[in-house]
Amino acid sequence: MRNIVHRHLGKMVAGTAIAVAGTAVMVAVTLPGTAGADDNGTRAGQSVPQESGAAGAGDAAAGGRAVAPGVVEAAPAEGQRGEGRDPLTDDELERAEKIALSRQLFRSSENVDGDRGPQPLGVDLAEPEADEVGEPDAPRRADVTFYDYRDDTLVTRTVDLGTGKVVATGTQHGVQPPLSRAEKAEAAALLIADPLGSGLEADYKDATGKTLTSPDQLQLSGAVYRAAPGAQPAVLDKCGEHRCVRLFPKIKNGPWVDARQLVIDLSARKVARLDR
Repeated sequence: MRNIVHRHLGKMVAGTAIAVAGTAVMVAVTLPGTAGADDNGTRAGQSVPQESGAAGAGDAAAGGRAVAPGVVEAAPAEGQRGEGRDPLTDDELERAEKIALSRQLFRSSENVDGDRGPQPLGVDLAEPEADEVGEPDAPRRADVTFYDYRDDTLVTRTVDLGTGKVVATGTQHGVQPPLSRAEKAEAAALLIADPLGSGLEADYKDATGKTLTSPDQLQLSGAVYRAAPGAQPAVLDKCGEHRCVRLFPKIKNGPWVDARQLVIDLSARKVARLDR
């Protein structure tokens, strides 16, 4: 198999570790190594030019995105509660996220799939106020973060778990926290549907004998990509303001596939190949 797979999207790799550095940002990612792999002619962007439909497909996808209806569920009962600086319990995590997602936020925002409601990113135990440090009965609060793809905004809402109320809301632009599982899956779906994903599909076919049609067939790691002047094609210049992804896919029960040259702009729903 090794003589076959090196022709495609890249090095299907297994063995030692390689360090992956982002073109515009120093991003350290460890993948299984490239023992026996070469760097010659991959299908990732060499046999398929970047202009061959990536932008057009993204524009079409963006233009045809329908906002699905939905409802905001009522916050669940308190359930199991932690104490002091104990990690948030499963009940607290669920409750905090549902309290933070108000009807107004739900109706005015958009997730990574283009549906109504912001994209959930995470829930963390909030730091105590300065005058609460060391107090055994200090309020337990949770910081709930969402990403709104409607206008590329990071939304952080602080929930008081005792009162069940949102006590603070903050918004930021140009801040790109780690990717959620849903975002990595959507990035993979966009890549599979794009002409630039043909190399990944060919490598999957070589390794399994089957056709790659869904992100569920892959194990996905990924990192946020930020643009730097002149370091990428113009279609990726807004990465950092937009939410962009470099994927590191692994075939389930198989090797990793080196897709470092490809970047998926989740905000614009476009795929592009890095020039260098």
